Amino acid sequence: MGKVICTGLGPGDPDLMSVRSDRAIRGAAHVAYFRKAGRAGQARQIVEGMLAQDVTEYPMEYPVTTELHFGSVEYKAALAEFYDAWADRLAAVAQDSDVVVLCEGDPFFYGSFMHLHSRLQGRVEVEIVPGITGMSGCWTATDQPITWGDDVLTVLMATLPEEELAKRAADSDALVFMKIGRNLPRVRRALEAAGKLDRAWLIERGTMPTQKVMKLADFDGEVPYFAIVVVHGQGRRP
Repeated sequence: MGKVICTGLGPGDPDLMSVRSDRAIRGAAHVAYFRKAGRAGQARQIVEGMLAQDVTEYPMEYPVTTELHFGSVEYKAALAEFYDAWADRLAAVAQDSDVVVLCEGDPFFYGSFMHLHSRLQGRVEVEIVPGITGMSGCWTATDQPITWGDDVLTVLMATLPEEELAKRAADSDALVFMKIGRNLPRVRRALEAAGKLDRAWLIERGTMPTQKVMKLADFDGEVPYFAIVVVHGQGRRP
């Protein structure tokens, strides 16, 4: 009887992966990872050169990503069926052998694996290997502390309504906006309404070779879905 091991890969640079994740990945006979149809998958790219030659790979291709609104009935049904099917398949593999599931960042911080984790409970042993979050890698890339003293840090999904983003941005000292992509104009307007646009930084592919760091106020263009915007706190210090 094996188990399902979800390894947090960290923010993108393989050197920032934990020793435990590295060991599990290199020794794995079965490796699964999420990806968009037609893409290699970010998680798979991070572990390039680390997998055993005879490893069996399981690309878990999302049936839908941004084509449908995440609140629609069709979106929820498609994703539920997807996670149900892969939970069944991973549980079956784990009857005979360990299977490693790759997860960018930390598996329990907005990671897709959470939806498999809930479906695998009571069916097979599941082990989670924590990882450095993507946002940690991104704010470190700005070379500034994200919080000081008593600063309150708020993490926001850019998919939230603009009014909600503006309200929470105004009420917090330090901010992280995730899932940017086509939502960037909404984030920009919310920060401007909160009076914090001039303090905002945009980070693309933090810690990776193609990393880009820039002031949001100076940027005009499109960004990947997994870009991150941060606003540093300015709180109490000696």
